[in-house]
Amino acid sequence: MDSRLFGLESPLLSTIQHLMDTTDEAEKSFNAPTRTYVRDAKAMASTPADVKEYPNSYVFIIDMPGLKSGDIKVHVEDDNLLLISGERKREEEKEGAKYVRMERRVGKLMRKFVLPENANADAISAVCQDGVLTVTVEKLPPPEPKKPKTIEGLQQII
Repeated sequence: MDSRLFGLESPLLSTIQHLMDTTDEAEKSFNAPTRTYVRDAKAMASTPADVKEYPNSYVFIIDMPGLKSGDIKVHVEDDNLLLISGERKREEEKEGAKYVRMERRVGKLMRKFVLPENANADAISAVCQDGVLTVTVEKLPPPEPKKPKTIEGLQQII
């Protein structure tokens, strides 16, 4: 509503109108998740994974059906967040063919894992075989126990 339509050009009314317009925009932007967030949340919820701990490593096993190893990305963000992602695209339709039923999942596949403190982010390997991705993260060696420190040459004060 424009206050000038009614002959009211009061600064107070125009300020109230501006605040009302801003509030509507702010509510939309703060309350609604972004499309990227929704897409990533769906991808993470629908990408199954197993995590195993061995004496010297952590192993992440993720189903990535229909993806070739070149279509899968494995990287570490912020030194402790393992991010695994890929995207399965719909097959190109051939002339004369139409889907009667479509049940296989297409779209983004993604998982995020916070790595433990003893994970070595510099020693990660990944192998994809038969649609199953296996990511191995080596563990850091345990810290050496601190040795007691002896201070020699104590002086006696009289």
